[in-house]
Amino acid sequence: MRIEAIRLKNFKCFRDAKMERIPGLCILVGANGTGKSTLFNVFAFLREAFSSNIHTALTRMGGGRGLQEVRSRNTRGPVEIELKFRVKSDKPLATYALAIDEVDGQPVVSREVLRYRRGSHGKPWHFLDFSKGQGYAVTNELDQVTDENQLKREEQTLKAPDILAIKGLANFERFPVVKELGNLIENWHISDFHINRARPEREAGYAEHLSTEGENLSLVIQFLYSRHRAIFDRMLDRLAARVPGISGVKAKTTEEGRVLLQFQDSAFKDPFLARYVSDGTIKMLAYLTLLYDPKPRPLLCVEEPENQLYPSLLEELAEEFRAYTQGGGQVFISTHAPDLLNAARIDEVFWLTKEQGYTQIHRAQDDDQLAAFMAEGDKMGYLWRQGLFKGAGPRL
Repeated sequence: MRIEAIRLKNFKCFRDAKMERIPGLCILVGANGTGKSTLFNVFAFLREAFSSNIHTALTRMGGGRGLQEVRSRNTRGPVEIELKFRVKSDKPLATYALAIDEVDGQPVVSREVLRYRRGSHGKPWHFLDFSKGQGYAVTNELDQVTDENQLKREEQTLKAPDILAIKGLANFERFPVVKELGNLIENWHISDFHINRARPEREAGYAEHLSTEGENLSLVIQFLYSRHRAIFDRMLDRLAARVPGISGVKAKTTEEGRVLLQFQDSAFKDPFLARYVSDGTIKMLAYLTLLYDPKPRPLLCVEEPENQLYPSLLEELAEEFRAYTQGGGQVFISTHAPDLLNAARIDEVFWLTKEQGYTQIHRAQDDDQLAAFMAEGDKMGYLWRQGLFKGAGPRL
C-alpha cells in the first residue's frame, strides 16, 4: 500500500497545501521551520487518533491546548487531512478524508469519508461516511462490486463523536476496505531515533520491531539473531561494509537479566560494549534494523538520517531506502544533506517553503530549470547547494 497524495488544510503551518504523485521514496528538503517535521507529525497524529481518539491526539500534539494549537494561525474552520492511496498497484485509487472541528468546546470528527473512484470518470463510491459518531460502512469486497447499487451499507453508531470510524470498523473482517487502511495507519513507523536511548543496557524482554526512539535496539537484535538468522547475517554484512573493522554484533543477556549490545572488532579478541562504539555505528545499525525488518512497515518516516553518519555513506543509505520501497513499502525522508540528495532522482524530491507564514510544497520534477539541469547530468544535491530550489535554502 502506498500513499500517492496528501492534502492538508488548517493543520499547523499547512493552511492549504498538497503533495501529489508521491513516489515510493520521497525526500523532503527545506529551510529550518518550513514544516518538514510537521508533515511527519501528520502521520503521528493519525496513528495516535487511531489507537486512542481525536481528543487525546490533539492534546498531545497541541501541548495540552488541543485543536486551538493544532489549527493554523488566524484561520477558522475544521482541520482537514486527506490521503490518497492504493491498496495495491492494480487497485483503484482510494481517498481517506478526515475533518476535525469543535462542538461546545470539545473536539469531534465532523466528517470522515473513505471513497474509491472506479476509472478516471464518474462519481466516486463512498465505502465509509461518518459525521459526529454516526454513519455507514460498506461490507462488500471491492472486487465483487461492479455497480454502485450493489454496495451493501451497514449503519453504525460509535461510542463517542471523537472516535475515528476506521478505529472500530478495522477490527471486523466484514469491512475489508477499512481494515486495509487501518493496517496502514497502525503499522507505519515514524523514526525519532535517539542514540543515547539505544546505548544503555535494557531489562530482558521481547521486541520484534524497532521502537520510535530506538531504546529497544538490543532486544530487536536479539530477536533477529535467534529467529531470523539469515536476515541478521545479511544486515551484519551491510554494517561491516560501511563501518571499518566491525565483524560482529550480538545482544548478550547478563546474569542480572539485562540485555546489552556488544560489537566485535576484527582486530581485537574481546568485544566492545555499545557505550564505547561511535554514534555513527549505532545509528547505521538502527537504520539497517528498520530496513531489514522481517515484517516490513508499510511506511517509514525518517528525519535527517545524515546526522552522525559519514557523508560518503549517505548515497549508499539512500539506495538502501530505495531498495526497501521495491518490496512494497514507502519511505519519507527529510534532509539537509547534499550528499544524500545526490542519490535522489528528480521525481523523488519535494521542497517546502514559507509563504506569508504558511507552508507550500513544491515538486522538483515540476520545476523546468531543475528538470533541464538533471537531464544534462547534474545531481540534486549540487543544485540544492547552489540555491536553485527557490526558497528552500541554504541560500535564501
